[in-house]
Amino acid sequence: MIQIEGLTKLFGDFAAVQDLELHVRRGEVFGFLGPNGAGKTTTMKILVGLARPTRGRVLVGGVDVVREPIRARQIVGYVPDRPYLYEKLTAREFLAFVAGLYGLRFPDLAARAQELLELFDLKAWADELVESYSHGMKQRLTMAAALLHRPELLVVDEPMIGLDPRGAVLVKSLLRRLAADGRSTVFLSTHTLEVAEELCDRVAILHRGRMIALGTLADLRAQVGDSGGRLEELFLRLTGGVDVGAVLEEFHL
Repeated sequence: MIQIEGLTKLFGDFAAVQDLELHVRRGEVFGFLGPNGAGKTTTMKILVGLARPTRGRVLVGGVDVVREPIRARQIVGYVPDRPYLYEKLTAREFLAFVAGLYGLRFPDLAARAQELLELFDLKAWADELVESYSHGMKQRLTMAAALLHRPELLVVDEPMIGLDPRGAVLVKSLLRRLAADGRSTVFLSTHTLEVAEELCDRVAILHRGRMIALGTLADLRAQVGDSGGRLEELFLRLTGGVDVGAVLEEFHL
């Protein structure tokens, strides 16, 4: 579903992403992990057409995101880490606006929008201005908009930010179901490694713009020689994470 070949993104002399090679299968929940500044968000923005690569090629469903950007965007849904919404619209109006961007017909929209508003527990707020929503409600509306056109690929950056426990359980169940029935491939980035461990079929770990690990949890354990480690422990060992105990001891905490 995703084919990334030799992807490099430069900002001046700084390489945010360097020679990334990655294939993601259709129907996978794929975790894209790394410390802050590793190049995750840059890669995701290129994937959804919000940035252009310096070198390399990115295909989504066989479509080149640079050569055929409009066609590529028709099959991709994107949930950024911060919801960007038109707050003077109601939820129903916002979904209608998004539907227009994708060329969806109104009869299709009415039923689809109602379905998503109910799914994300926004039905009672459907005709209220988005500016009155909590952060979690805005996050759920953003996800509803991303799913409106039934994308083949759903790209999600920090899916659990701002969600209460009920919303988090709903989103995790939804992401698994979308992939399990073959409707979508899910490509997600998160700093909550328990979420990645629970949801993802495979993960890639970026560090300083380069991919340093790829595979299942079992693959990562084999790579670091730890047969029982949790993803958080493996991540810290692969990326040179700090010894938290030593830091606390140094500061007498």
